[in-house]
Amino acid sequence: MSALFSAEWMEAFKNAWNAEPELAGALEKIGFNSVIGYGFPDEDAPRGVLTVENGQAVSGEAYTGQELNWDIRAKEAQWTKWMSKPPGMTGLGLAFTTGKMKFVVGDYGAMIKDPRMAKPFIKSFSVMAQV
Repeated sequence: MSALFSAEWMEAFKNAWNAEPELAGALEKIGFNSVIGYGFPDEDAPRGVLTVENGQAVSGEAYTGQELNWDIRAKEAQWTKWMSKPPGMTGLGLAFTTGKMKFVVGDYGAMIKDPRMAKPFIKSFSVMAQV
């Protein structure tokens, strides 16, 4: 397995994202476009970036200064835990309120209140587990 959020890992995540109708298909229905960074809280920048156009992931790559709509951070052990047992709505809410998951860029509260975005966000963790 490639290093978490490396270019190779992000490419595999992109492919898994597009293969999941509850993620790519659901976001396509709402015309979701975004550049999402993933990484660790103790680093200055995210490690990996997923670019999504109309719900479909069009690139998964290393972070090279892209302008982000979302920048999601958690400790590596937390990401690994979520990949072995993907969280539900309650688990993510608890992770956010306790600081185990941080949004450097993006509005977690607004996203989680919109079921059209919240359900795919939750699904993204089970898709990560496939990488």
